[in-house]
Amino acid sequence: MKSLDSRRIIDGLAKISGAITSDLYLEDILKLIIAVSAEVMNSKICSLMLFDNSGKELIVKATQSVSKEYNKKPNIKLGEGIAGKVAKEGRPITVVDVRQDKRYINSNIARKEKLCSLLCVPLIFKGRIIGVLNSYTSRLHKFSGNEINILKSIANQAAIVIENFRLVVESKVIKEELEARKAIERAKGILMKQENLTEESAYNLVRKYSMDNRKSMREISEAIILTEEMKKSSQK
Repeated sequence: MKSLDSRRIIDGLAKISGAITSDLYLEDILKLIIAVSAEVMNSKICSLMLFDNSGKELIVKATQSVSKEYNKKPNIKLGEGIAGKVAKEGRPITVVDVRQDKRYINSNIARKEKLCSLLCVPLIFKGRIIGVLNSYTSRLHKFSGNEINILKSIANQAAIVIENFRLVVESKVIKEELEARKAIERAKGILMKQENLTEESAYNLVRKYSMDNRKSMREISEAIILTEEMKKSSQK
């Protein structure tokens, strides 16, 4: 394994940090993290795993591997295998040869991919573990303390970017839900007045329009509101 370049490390961390304010989708952000990790660590393959919605299993979300077998390998349960152990304990683990280590679950895939040594570090955000970052070599290698600290730095930066993206998405979803509710409430009021309906009947009517036209209730509500506004404008 080649010695690590300090300039490459700084540039790599800057690229990941810059993703916080970028317009990249999460998939692209994860690919960037993997590419930077591999470049900085001079790795054969890097992979990033995140917890599923249950928080009990790790899923491969990004990797440089083109192997279908590696990309579709089974989820790893919390506490199982190297990745599961790292995710549970929140500390890095190094393996000199994953092909021989009994803790490594997918040794058959490692042999096919010609993977040898592994450094796995946790992705931690505000004390909460959200996944792991793996760095593999194709030859036997004993990772130094410096290498471990560097990948930890990348993982820490990556965790911030990933969680920031999630928070932005969640805030957008919440905002859209609030806007939808406002539109539906306003549309209900219009229908209650126009058709002399109860609140429940007006809501059911909006829902029926939505299903019949294969449009969201927000879209139907906005159409009702627009029609009412146009009607008022024409009466002036």
